[in-house]
Amino acid sequence: MNGKAKAFACALLAVAVVGAVCASAVGSKRYFESAYGEEATVETAAVKQGSRGDVVKQIQQKLKRWGYYGGSVDGIFGSATKKAVIYFQRKNGLTPDGIVGTKTLAALGISSSSTTTGSSTYSSSDTNLLARLIYAEARGETYTGKVAVGAVVLNRVKSASFPNTISGVIYQPYAFTCVSDGQINLSPDASALSAAKDAMNGWDPSYGSLYYYNPAVATSKWIYSRKTVVTIGKHVFAL
Repeated sequence: MNGKAKAFACALLAVAVVGAVCASAVGSKRYFESAYGEEATVETAAVKQGSRGDVVKQIQQKLKRWGYYGGSVDGIFGSATKKAVIYFQRKNGLTPDGIVGTKTLAALGISSSSTTTGSSTYSSSDTNLLARLIYAEARGETYTGKVAVGAVVLNRVKSASFPNTISGVIYQPYAFTCVSDGQINLSPDASALSAAKDAMNGWDPSYGSLYYYNPAVATSKWIYSRKTVVTIGKHVFAL
């Protein structure tokens, strides 16, 4: 074999090797997506049984506060934490694999890139007002349902179609029945205050909804035209 032929053969071999490596990398990514169910990749490691640290503590704290977990908040992802995660995932429409990937972190209101939350952007008066609305509108609902009502208010704050403050959204004319009938002035209980804080910390069981209504009492034809996202308790959450 002459020099040119050898060079050509080496080039073909290099292309084949690169192709094999790329195919292996793609296959690995697909394996992680399939195994973890949340598009977890090598670059974004999922939190799972055996993991330890502050993020695990945050997960345990959230799950314990919301009634999914009864164990110790020790930062150790054991079998009890895994069972609690699976329970939370099933209740929130996530893949119940016991692995906390990006979607489960988001549902828990925990940033995948930071362990801090965004509640510091809200004042204590904002928290109290949101808690009052939650108490007035959803005090007979489950805890998740209460957080979802609070999340709708915050989703409106972020939307260009609504006022950009909590008070502006809540006191927008005809927006909430509790403002019209005066129940907004009732003192919130501990559950409503906790739900307000969880909504402010990023938990959104409504999945971005801008509206909610109770089909048993709603009379507006317009509200029924909105796209349903999820039903929690007596409330339908919609876009």
